[in-house]
Amino acid sequence: VYNFCVAVDDALMKISHVIRAEEHLSNTLRQVLIYKALGFPTPEFAHVSLILGSDRAKLSKRHGATSVDQFGREGYLPVAMINYLSLLGWNDGTEQEVFSVQDIVSKFSLDRITKSAAVFDEGKLTWINAQHIRSLDEPTLATELLHQWVESGLVAPKDAAVPLSTESAFIQQATHLFKGSIDKVTDSVEQLSSAMSYPLEDTIAGTTPGAEGLQALIDDGLAEVAQRILESAAAGELNDDVQRDEALWKAYIKSLGKALGRKGKRLFMPLRLALTGQLQGPDVGAVLRLMKAAEDEGVVVKGMVPLEKRIAELGRLSKSLASPQRV
Repeated sequence: VYNFCVAVDDALMKISHVIRAEEHLSNTLRQVLIYKALGFPTPEFAHVSLILGSDRAKLSKRHGATSVDQFGREGYLPVAMINYLSLLGWNDGTEQEVFSVQDIVSKFSLDRITKSAAVFDEGKLTWINAQHIRSLDEPTLATELLHQWVESGLVAPKDAAVPLSTESAFIQQATHLFKGSIDKVTDSVEQLSSAMSYPLEDTIAGTTPGAEGLQALIDDGLAEVAQRILESAAAGELNDDVQRDEALWKAYIKSLGKALGRKGKRLFMPLRLALTGQLQGPDVGAVLRLMKAAEDEGVVVKGMVPLEKRIAELGRLSKSLASPQRV
């Protein structure tokens, strides 16, 4: 019944080409006979190798995501899925791996279908997805990231009646900041959340990424840098204008380095820790500007610790930065 229904349905829809997995080879012969018996034109048939999981078994639900919708929810772009799926059993005869949909349409041909089974490699899919993210123009990427941030509850407008848009300086700055570091659009939720947080106490306790490098900073006079930052904040040197303006921020760093007799990593690493609470992450100045943009526009970012609270926390924990003692 299946073979009869499929043949009649395809014929009535005037299907010209049938491309399917090799496990349908046995069905093809039966369907061709049905086409001929009923006087229908026979379409062109092609069969491709099966897609296998990493264990070389036929890809199934136990290997993870199996629907396009689920891959979308996990942060993969439609163009990346099309790109990667096209490479499972096909290539254009070159070393090229990243294609636009238009590229695939113009280059695809059945004579380049491979006979060997393809293995679904999620790592390769993620890499291809990252390449497509890098190639997106920022307004398009901003739309994708804004959706992620709002849906996750991380970002919200101060006034619910006025939704956030990609015209927001905060959204534009955040998109630019994370474009080069995310592999999936969902990665941006964790990265934005991390940048807006201030886990200094956790870093001192050794529970944040890169915290193992804290002792070297302590031994190199971290407390001195922290104290100078606290003094500059109290004197109004580290103010709103410095936080907003990149040129003023650079001038502040230069002045800080001159006062401390430090430059390079000896200046930037303790500065990063003091103002972000972390030893890894995006550019410190960009993070400060992003926070100020959120404040200026009234964007509510869950867990965001503004600069004045960071300074207060730095002051509270400054004694812990002068010795290896943990708090």
